[in-house]
Amino acid sequence: MDQIEQLKIFVVDDDVFYQNIIEQYIHGLGYTEVKKFNDGLSCLKCINENPDVVFLDYVMETLTGYEVLKKIKRFNPNIYVVIVSSQEEIKTVVDTLKHGAFDYIQKNELEEESVKQVLQKIIEVKDHLKRTEPNFLRQFFQFL
Repeated sequence: MDQIEQLKIFVVDDDVFYQNIIEQYIHGLGYTEVKKFNDGLSCLKCINENPDVVFLDYVMETLTGYEVLKKIKRFNPNIYVVIVSSQEEIKTVVDTLKHGAFDYIQKNELEEESVKQVLQKIIEVKDHLKRTEPNFLRQFFQFL
């Protein structure tokens, strides 16, 4: 198996079944650094650990996934948040994407392949940003 770029991943879901399923899929793909949370508040208490990716349930008690998403993005806009929810309303999907979610996976479509695809997209974006950022900075400072 090829060496994969390791990511620090948080899984936030008040439903232990889905929490464990997502963790299983992530481990099955070769990622080892996974931390699980039962609610958004406990996730936010550890957000200073700077995870690369957060799989976040939308419907939770105390703080909704939408509220947690906004707080994560305020803390660090470079954290990739993937909403995982049974919500099918298009407005919910659009609102989360508008506020910085990287992707949205419906729980009834949740399978290892969908988790794999979103993690691959995240790695591709991170790699692209690493390659283009130095060029951008060089061009920017050239004009100063």
